[in-house]
Amino acid sequence: MVIDYYFSVLSDWAYMGGERLELLARRYQIKINHMPMRLGMIYANTGGILLQKRSKQRQDYRVTELVRWSQHLGIPIDLFPKYYPTDDQLSSCMIIAAQRAGADAGLLANAILRAIWAQNRDISDGTTLRMIADGLGMDGTALLKSAVERDSIAEFDRFTKEAAERGVFGSPFYIFRDDVFWGQDRLQFLEQRLRTATSRFELPLLISTVQG
Repeated sequence: MVIDYYFSVLSDWAYMGGERLELLARRYQIKINHMPMRLGMIYANTGGILLQKRSKQRQDYRVTELVRWSQHLGIPIDLFPKYYPTDDQLSSCMIIAAQRAGADAGLLANAILRAIWAQNRDISDGTTLRMIADGLGMDGTALLKSAVERDSIAEFDRFTKEAAERGVFGSPFYIFRDDVFWGQDRLQFLEQRLRTATSRFELPLLISTVQG
């Protein structure tokens, strides 16, 4: 059983939900396919609007919601990070390289998301990415080398194309079997689906507990 996890490394909401998704996967012994995608292309193909082009009202409400969720979950966030928006290809392909190498792609993905949304670090910079990976006990130099190879970039593009074909229109997006869930605020419903699929009815729901 597998969760296909489509996300952008530039996504504030993927940052909010990333570690809880990994927690669910460990609890229910479910594999996650980490599938970073080009969110701008997804929006272009599905009618979405990049943050910088949204109305002031929508941008203001996004900030309000981020503050609410940050306080609710106890997750720190810089609402206006220094290095956002930025080029996301290298960091995305590094996560793909980690997954292909059998490393913990979720750990790396969440560290990259945390770097941009809580630590004001430039995730388009190779040195920064190498330091992040090395700090996790990974071979940052090797992952960077793999990230710029044609196969990794092709996988990034494939994930993006496949996402749109499967109905993905935002980040984060979780697909389990035939069920789709958009947004970190749907993790509770994803957990209910996992609970049923694995027949672990004796376990209390975890995400609903975390969220109060």
